[in-house]
Amino acid sequence: MSLETTASIWDRPQGYGLVSRTLHWLMAALFAAQFLSAVFHLVDRELPVTKTLWGMHYTLGFTLLVLVVLRAVWGVLNLGTRPPHGHGLIGLAALGGHLALYALMIFVPAVALLRAYGGGRGFAVFGFTIFQPGTRDEALMAPAHLLHGPAGWALLALVAGHVLMVFVHKYVWREDILGRMTRGRQDDARLGLSAANGRVVEQN
Repeated sequence: MSLETTASIWDRPQGYGLVSRTLHWLMAALFAAQFLSAVFHLVDRELPVTKTLWGMHYTLGFTLLVLVVLRAVWGVLNLGTRPPHGHGLIGLAALGGHLALYALMIFVPAVALLRAYGGGRGFAVFGFTIFQPGTRDEALMAPAHLLHGPAGWALLALVAGHVLMVFVHKYVWREDILGRMTRGRQDDARLGLSAANGRVVEQN
């Protein structure tokens, strides 16, 4: 593993650059806090920890929306050099899973933002006003009332599947897929196999 590969800001077929890796792990941490707040809110809304976490729910959601848009734009800029999903049905499944992840990561906070706007409450994040209070509009709130929760749990299920596949790659298929997003380079030899394994199908 070369220092150049690890320190590069750009994605390469062997692994992700510093920008992609930073965005990935920052989003992973924020999503963990976001899902934790939702779980506590479902279990007991009166717990002090629930009130603390839920108090950050909207801010975290907006922050994640901004980050996922930035990550999607960065991914497009690196489209020709990103690590491959692989070939065949498994590769298509990996691609489909990632597209579904991105779609839900955008949809879930976006529809909640639409509900906040329709609620007429106004919305500010980190001292910056996103929109001013206005007239309540139930039609704008309806999509989030119907879909925000189910879509959020569907996103959690996809994230869980994503993590599960990392373990499948490492312990079943003996592929260092995680290395792409930790060290910036896949190195199957670390798992006792040649890097030319041939079953490279999953991105992180």
